[in-house]
Amino acid sequence: MADLTLNEKRLLVALAPLGEAGTGALAGALGTTEAAVVQYAHLCADSGLAEVVRTTTTTYALTPEGEDYRKNGLPERQMLENVGDSAPMRDLQAHPLSRIGIGWLRKKGWITIRAGVAERVGEVPPGDDEIALQDPKEGMPGIADLLKRNLITASEETAWQIRITAAGRALVDAGLDLTEETGTLTREQIISGSWRTANLRRYSLATPPKRIWPGKTHPYGGVLDDVRRILLEMGFEEMRGEIVQSAFWDFDALFQPQDHPAREMQDTFYLDLAEPCPPGWEGVRDIHEHGGDTSSTGWGGRWDPAKAEQCVLRTHTTPLSIRHLVATRRPPVKAFALGRVYRREAIDPTHLPEFEQLEGIVMDEDVTFRDLLGYLKEFYAAMGFDAVRFRPGYFPYTEPSVEPEVRVDGLGWVELGGAGVFREEVTAPWGIEAPVLAWGLGISRLAMLRLGLRDLRQLYRSDIDWIRDHPVIGREE
Repeated sequence: MADLTLNEKRLLVALAPLGEAGTGALAGALGTTEAAVVQYAHLCADSGLAEVVRTTTTTYALTPEGEDYRKNGLPERQMLENVGDSAPMRDLQAHPLSRIGIGWLRKKGWITIRAGVAERVGEVPPGDDEIALQDPKEGMPGIADLLKRNLITASEETAWQIRITAAGRALVDAGLDLTEETGTLTREQIISGSWRTANLRRYSLATPPKRIWPGKTHPYGGVLDDVRRILLEMGFEEMRGEIVQSAFWDFDALFQPQDHPAREMQDTFYLDLAEPCPPGWEGVRDIHEHGGDTSSTGWGGRWDPAKAEQCVLRTHTTPLSIRHLVATRRPPVKAFALGRVYRREAIDPTHLPEFEQLEGIVMDEDVTFRDLLGYLKEFYAAMGFDAVRFRPGYFPYTEPSVEPEVRVDGLGWVELGGAGVFREEVTAPWGIEAPVLAWGLGISRLAMLRLGLRDLRQLYRSDIDWIRDHPVIGREE
């Protein structure tokens, strides 16, 4: 037992005449804190010299609302006294406690309701929750209900009892050296050489040190930073824009018909705001109604400017692309946007009402569909996905269109967005003649695959253990 620290030895010497003691008494005897005593005791327990017993006691306290109900009775009990054998529901609903009490009367089965009349079911003895409310103690059957109703609060107290073992007592009886130890060398000890005669504390290299948690970027934030860095290195500039967009930019300027299902309330968050259509909107109107001066025949019907002026939370980042093109109008353009978009989705492991989307555009005189596939393959390769393939797709604002897929071990081929060449119906109203390559990728789904997750919601949770344990993600240089 030569590796015992001075603190362990002192603990055993203090504990030997007592046999066992609480941390409070031992802390007083050793002149230290109870937390330190627990630490010393666990070290002794690892050597079989002591036993550490932990007990947890839960105590309960009434909230102000709980104290009121303890004196006057739970809302359902107070209302039951007004029912008699029966009472019209309208009379019960006039009671000040009706909002709470009626629901509990029905839940507990104390009344039945027929034809608008509440009828008492007979004698109703005090329930477990009413008994517990008078003097709540751990283990009482009504405690859980009182906690759910916020009528009591719970607090836990932990106590530690330390016992010396036969091996520990034998060690004390044999005698322990309580000479002070040197745990940290000072500059003076090193210069003077006095460290050579100091009683140095022994260290075990087999004992892992206390783990230190450095600050670091959230894993999802790291993926977003990596995406941004890759595209900047590929020669793209970053576009930024408002979350709130007019339907004109979110839908109409992208040749999405005004009766398209995606524009309905079940897919889009509409706001009680409106934004006038920009100068040149007439060209978009003509494209929709009859194709304007292009070879298109448009969608037909009447295009409604009032519908285009409605504001929405952007459903994709493509409005930033078309607005950037309209502001630039001349090649070359290489730009991307990485931002949050909003859709009315039911929340499940693969869908959220808000998520990040990556948008990219390339406009130049000689770019082709083949160049688009090359950009996407290069990007995915930089993100660690070497196997990439493309399936034909359809989008109102691109033609030809594809849906890129990457191969993931255990999942197979996973679709990650859409891409294509902007149709002339999108570019012609603004006098843009050069071809425009465009893509919109679900970056949150890509991040899921890269981080090895199966639930999209994990990306947005403040799960400190996951953040601590997850390795820093970065590309190999």
